[in-house]
Amino acid sequence: MADSLPGTLGQLLKAARARLAAAAVADPALDARLIVEHLSGTTRTQAIADPERNVDAGAIAAIDAALTRRIAGEPVHRILGHREFYGLRLSLSPETLEPRPDTETLVEAVLPFAKATAARQGECRILDLGTGTGAIALALLSAVPAAIATGVDISQGALATAMRNAGELGLAGRFQVLKSDWFEKVSGRYHVIVANPPYIASIDIGNLQDEVRDFDPRQALEGGVDGLGPYRIIAAEAAGFLEAEGRIAVEIGHTQRKEVTDIFSAAGYIPAGMFRDLGGNDRVLIFELTKP
Repeated sequence: MADSLPGTLGQLLKAARARLAAAAVADPALDARLIVEHLSGTTRTQAIADPERNVDAGAIAAIDAALTRRIAGEPVHRILGHREFYGLRLSLSPETLEPRPDTETLVEAVLPFAKATAARQGECRILDLGTGTGAIALALLSAVPAAIATGVDISQGALATAMRNAGELGLAGRFQVLKSDWFEKVSGRYHVIVANPPYIASIDIGNLQDEVRDFDPRQALEGGVDGLGPYRIIAAEAAGFLEAEGRIAVEIGHTQRKEVTDIFSAAGYIPAGMFRDLGGNDRVLIFELTKP
C-alpha cells in the first residue's frame, strides 16, 4: 500500500529499491530512481543534496502504483511513458515499439552519408519505414539540419505518437507521417531509406523476454515464418523510391546477416556497409543499387 512507503526522498528511494530487489527485478536501483524521480518531480542531484526533502502523498501513491506495475513485469519506460534515444526524449504508446540502444547503431551508420548528401545537394530526403515513435528519423533530423523525413507506419496510433514526438522536439517542420503498408502509399524518391522492420520469426515470439513479448506491439516484432518477410518486401520495392546514389539501411537480427544480404543481392543491390551494436553483434546492413 502507498502508506507503507516513507515520505522523504532519500527513504523513498531506498524503500523503492528494496521492494524491486525483493521481487528480483533486474536493475532495482536504476528502476527505483527512474520511477521516484519522474513521479516526484525530483532529480538525482536533489536526492543526494536533500534526502530529507518531503514528497507529497499524491506522488507517493503514484510511485506505489508504478512499483506494483514494475513488479508485475511492465517495463519501466512503459510506466514512465517515455524513453531516451540518441539523446532525444521520446514519448511511447501501446502502438509503438520501445526504441532500444542497439537501434542507435542504425542512426550512426547512416549519419555520415546523410550529412554528406545534405552538404552536397542542400537537403537529404529520408524515408523511415515502420517509424513507430519516429526514433530513427527524428534522431537523423536532429543531427542533420538540412534533412527532411517521412515516417511511414501501418498504425495510426504510432503515427500520432511520432508526430507528437516531432512536435515536442521542435522537428515537426521537417517531418511528416504517412499511413501506409510499407511502400503502398509512398511517392517520390529519397536519398536514404531506413527501417527497423519486424524480424522475429513467428515461432520465436514465445521465447522473447516477457517485457518485450507482453508489452511491445506484436506487429512490430513478428517478421513472418522465417522473420525475413519485411526484408523481401523492402528489397523488391525500394528501387522505385530511391535516388540513383541513394542508400538503404536496415536493422537485422544478429543471426540474419547472410540471409538479408542474399535477399538484397538478388534484388540488384550491393552491400555498402555492415555495423555491429554495442554488444558486438551484427546489427545494421547498408545497401546501394548496382550501377546499370
